[in-house]
Amino acid sequence: MRFSAESVALLACLLFSSNQSGVLGFSCGANNRISSQTPSGTSRSSTRIAAAAATETAVNGSSKQETPAPPEIRLNVPEKARTVSSVCTSGTLCTSSYMDDIEGAPFGSFVDYVLDDNGNPVLLMNEMSMHTVNIRKAGAGSLVTLFAQLGGPTATSGPATGQDVSRCSITGTIEKIEEDAEDIPTLRMRYGIAHSYADQVMDSPRFQFYRLIPTKIYFVGGFGVSSEWVPPEEYKEATPDILAKDASSIMGRLNRDHGHDMMLTATEILNVLEVEKVRVTGVDRLGMDLRVTSRMPRRKNKLLTDEFRVGFRIPVISVEDAKSEILKVFQEAWEKKNGVTWGDDEVPGADVPVLKTAEDNLM
Repeated sequence: MRFSAESVALLACLLFSSNQSGVLGFSCGANNRISSQTPSGTSRSSTRIAAAAATETAVNGSSKQETPAPPEIRLNVPEKARTVSSVCTSGTLCTSSYMDDIEGAPFGSFVDYVLDDNGNPVLLMNEMSMHTVNIRKAGAGSLVTLFAQLGGPTATSGPATGQDVSRCSITGTIEKIEEDAEDIPTLRMRYGIAHSYADQVMDSPRFQFYRLIPTKIYFVGGFGVSSEWVPPEEYKEATPDILAKDASSIMGRLNRDHGHDMMLTATEILNVLEVEKVRVTGVDRLGMDLRVTSRMPRRKNKLLTDEFRVGFRIPVISVEDAKSEILKVFQEAWEKKNGVTWGDDEVPGADVPVLKTAEDNLM
């Protein structure tokens, strides 16, 4: 086969450009295991987020050190809070009681809700309900709190697991939505989809829509993990996680069917010794949370429980993408355990982003 001079020049330029830019590629190795190829003379960096490699950059004839920013592998707190309130469609509404003998005491009611476009909870309430009576007697500007948590009877994401779930308390003023409000048609449709009974009572004069305008928002990540106040303006701008409605089923399957894979991930990727138990406690578009229980090296009868964040190399946009990223981590843990190398002494899993989020916080 003959090549023209122009074709030869073009191929040479492409090859030279590829070598200079250090483009990473993927190929299938033996037994269909994913292998990663890096340019000659380079090696994979440490697994840890904090140890970002420094690069040399020439500036006006001199050089300076530039440290790349670590990849984002955790949702920020406003995103977590907005995710909880979006996934849940029911919660506990706390009002101030006006009943004799308990006047002023907190009064909790189970309520259904949906969110408007700004993340404000919208409730369809009966004028005869005790919480509606309490709100009406308290007058304009009175404060209420809506509490919701993932995984329980107040959510659509799966069975409850005690305190080991994320939850959110939204405190603010609540006001009746007028019939001519601009978003009433949208709210009616949204409420009817989320709550099948609503179409039967929505037009009754005894039922009215109310909107809760947040003043304070408090997020708790679960038992023994982070909790934080969220500014309402940041909550308003936050976007719910794309995996929110499927996270519970993903976690359930991982904890049920992939115990061995998670043990390998703890020992080979997280470098934890004498692992006793590993559970997935969270999954979102940026990664997954692992709770690892291990034995103390010097005191075999004492157990340590640590929390880790295992990040995805790229944010995922679907459940299938998330499964793929998780299986890659499991695959690389297996390869490291079995001594598989990728050439140039590269260790599988060395560039999986990992962060230790809590240390022995449950003992």
